[in-house]
Amino acid sequence: MFNYEVIDVIELKKKLENRETFRLIDVREPSEYRVAKIEGSELMPLGQIMTWMQKLEDKDEEIVLMCHHGMRSDRACQFLAAQGFTKIRNLEGGIDAWSARIDGNVMRY
Repeated sequence: MFNYEVIDVIELKKKLENRETFRLIDVREPSEYRVAKIEGSELMPLGQIMTWMQKLEDKDEEIVLMCHHGMRSDRACQFLAAQGFTKIRNLEGGIDAWSARIDGNVMRY
């Protein structure tokens, strides 16, 4: 089992408001991303992880991964941790939790 942390939507909101340096990667499919997204996130679908992982140059960069509820991003976290990435975090509850607790303007689906 590889270690990574979980981040909740309140903590993510604070990080975004404080303009902290990290990458917010959405591992959902493009059709889902078009429906609802968090401003500043990058789309990198889970099914293409081998391709986009190569674009992540710094294995010590903080990366927050997210999806709809947190299951796909959990798998992405496990995979990246296994590849030696050290600051991986999974958004607990995903975009659904963000919409419910932080920004009701982000569509729930």
